Amino acid sequence: MRKDYIDNLRWIGILLLVPYHAAMAWNVWGEPNYIYFKSNPLISSIVVFLSPYFMPAMFLISGISARSALEKRTVWQFVIERFKKLLIPLFWGTVLLMPWMGYLADRFNYNYKGGVFRHSIIFFTRFTDFTGSDGGFSLGQFWFLAYLFVISMLAVGIICVQRNILSEKIIPEKIMLEKKNGFPLIGICFLGLPLPFLSSLLSVSGKSLAEFTYIFLTGYYLFSKDAVISKIEKYKWFFLCIGLTATVIHVDLVVWPARQNAHVLLPAKCTSEWFMCIALLGIGKRYLNAAGKIAGFMSQRSYSFYIFHYIWVVLFQSACYPVCGNHTLLLFVLPVILAYGATFLCCEIRRIMDQGLFVL
Repeated sequence: MRKDYIDNLRWIGILLLVPYHAAMAWNVWGEPNYIYFKSNPLISSIVVFLSPYFMPAMFLISGISARSALEKRTVWQFVIERFKKLLIPLFWGTVLLMPWMGYLADRFNYNYKGGVFRHSIIFFTRFTDFTGSDGGFSLGQFWFLAYLFVISMLAVGIICVQRNILSEKIIPEKIMLEKKNGFPLIGICFLGLPLPFLSSLLSVSGKSLAEFTYIFLTGYYLFSKDAVISKIEKYKWFFLCIGLTATVIHVDLVVWPARQNAHVLLPAKCTSEWFMCIALLGIGKRYLNAAGKIAGFMSQRSYSFYIFHYIWVVLFQSACYPVCGNHTLLLFVLPVILAYGATFLCCEIRRIMDQGLFVL
């Protein structure tokens, strides 16, 4: 059964990608970016406030959705669906969109003078830090599709072992949910404890495959259960208070490096990650569990929005800089507004094409 609050949380999260990626142009921790202006603690705070739980929440939601998908499909059908929905957009996005982003980055950051087609050769042959800031190869926003496909395949293997080899009686989620009060509140809290240890395992550019796989599987096995979600909904403000406190500490430590404490930074990040993720599930269940015209409109376009948004952010930031480079607020707000408009236009064009109303 499709859960409206999951769909609504997904498209709201995807909409936030525009200001999130735009704000990266002012990051204070020196991370290379397609467009980099100068450090700005206030704008950087947008990224740091969202980053601990933003993408983990997407993997958590994906795990919950995978449960519903595998209840309606065979494992083989699920694998084929993942291939079509994840790998094909990953391929075409990397081939058609990412070279343009690499070109814009090289032109802005390193004053590249050649044309975009000539630069495509550079893009596909220059392998450096995979951030794309030097025009070299990068996946941009499509890293999520690559990770999600790998994680989905790993999860399928684990689920098949569980179904065909292990007895369901020894599956922890089944044992815990059969208890009188369901999965205990303290158990939900403690499930976040492995995150600090997983955060550096199988990590590429700070993105841990082990960490995201764990979060995906907790979504599949635990948070897809109505009894657990009901408990989270009941204690949503408790989780939110813990999550926000940890998030504010994380922002303070990252944005103002003089205050950094290595012993506090990682625990704050992981506490924010876990408690904000489950708080958002509870808040979503309570306030976003409904379908409407806006929700339907956005749910139909959210995937296309995800695919197209980043190139417009990069394009408008590079185009606006000569005009309003001395006005930081305008340089942030204007590309964000223009990127929203251009991305929604792309979504409509793709929707019309999918409906077969015209053929390019």
